[in-house]
Amino acid sequence: MALLKVYEYPDPILKKKAEKVEKVDDELRRFMDDMLETMYDAVGVGLAAPQVGVSKRIVVIDTTHEGEKPEPLYLVNPEIIWKSEEKVCGEEGCLSVPEQRAEVERFASVKLRYLDYDGKEHEELIEDFLAIVVQHELDHLDGILYIDRISRLKRQMLLKKLQKLRDGQE
Repeated sequence: MALLKVYEYPDPILKKKAEKVEKVDDELRRFMDDMLETMYDAVGVGLAAPQVGVSKRIVVIDTTHEGEKPEPLYLVNPEIIWKSEEKVCGEEGCLSVPEQRAEVERFASVKLRYLDYDGKEHEELIEDFLAIVVQHELDHLDGILYIDRISRLKRQMLLKKLQKLRDGQE
């Protein structure tokens, strides 16, 4: 396994709509393993392929806490096929927008269709925190960042803080 480079805002790969995966094979599984290792290393709960420079519809997620047995979810060609009427607000962050957070409104639950690590199709009702993570990661596959879902004023303030952070590192 290998650590992959995480691309950060405003890299153009993050705004591109990802392409459908044709088949789940050993090469794709190795890539998903690398994505998962990269996500764990960065202490994230989700990672989409565009975030590591690959414009494919692939997501890895693990919402378990430190010390718990990992329960990774591998989502290939995931799509939301149903959304609840109820919405929730939660604070989100993103490995591609480092050290920044903002309140984002999402659907409280969604029904998800996807292929797993072995290429088997699943349909699942996803709720609570996992539903928020799934929606956040699937947005990446459509070239949408969580900062695109907040007000322009909040986004400008957040991006100004991000720039200050970057300037301080140089």
